[in-house]
Amino acid sequence: MTTLTTAPLAPLLARLFNEADAATSPALAEISTEERMRLMRSKTEYLDFYGRLKDLWLPVSRATGVLLYMLARSSRARTIVEFGTSFGISTLHLAAALRDNGGGRLITTEFEPSKVARAREHLRAGGLIDLVDLREGDALETLSVDLPETIHLVLLDGAKALYPDILSLLESRLRPGALIVADNADHSPEYLARVRSPEAGYLSTPFAEDVELSMRLG
Repeated sequence: MTTLTTAPLAPLLARLFNEADAATSPALAEISTEERMRLMRSKTEYLDFYGRLKDLWLPVSRATGVLLYMLARSSRARTIVEFGTSFGISTLHLAAALRDNGGGRLITTEFEPSKVARAREHLRAGGLIDLVDLREGDALETLSVDLPETIHLVLLDGAKALYPDILSLLESRLRPGALIVADNADHSPEYLARVRSPEAGYLSTPFAEDVELSMRLG
C-alpha cells in the first residue's frame, strides 16, 4: 500500500482530476492559437498571460502524475523543487513520494494567489502539507533564495519560456543523477537544446507525448 493509492489521497486526486477535466477558461477561448503559442514562449508577458488563465487547472496528466511518484520513489528523493504549483495535483504526487520515502522537503512555487490558496487546501486535505514549502510569487525570485544544498528531483511545469532560467537557478545544486521532468517542454526549444546537448552535462529523452525526462551527469 502507498500514500498515493490509499485514502485520503487517492479519492482526493480522483476528484481533482475530474474537476480539472470539467473546467473551462473563457479567457483562453478568447486567445487565438497563434497568439497563445507566442505568449507561451514569451519571457516578458508570462505573468499577464498566466494571470488571465488563473481559472485554468493546467494539471499534469494522470500518467505523468504516477510517473512523478515513481521517479521520486525509485530515486529515493528527499529534496524536490517544483516550478508551477497551479492547483497542486502534481505537488500531491511528489509529496506522496516524499512521505513514502520517509520524509523530506518539497519546495513548490506559484505566482497566482488564488491558486496558492487552493493548492494549500488540497495539500491539507491530502495530509501532506507538512512536507511542502509553498511559495507565492515569481519563481525567478522565489527560487533564488533558501534552496537545499542538494536537489534530487525537479519538476518544471510553469511558464515554458522560463524553463532555461529556472534550470540555471537550480543547476549548481543538482546532485549527479538528479532527475528533471519538464512538462510540455516542446514549447521551450531553448530548454530542449540545452538538456539534449551532452556538453551541457545532461542525458535527456522525450517521454510520452509531452514530457522531457533529463538526468544530471557528473
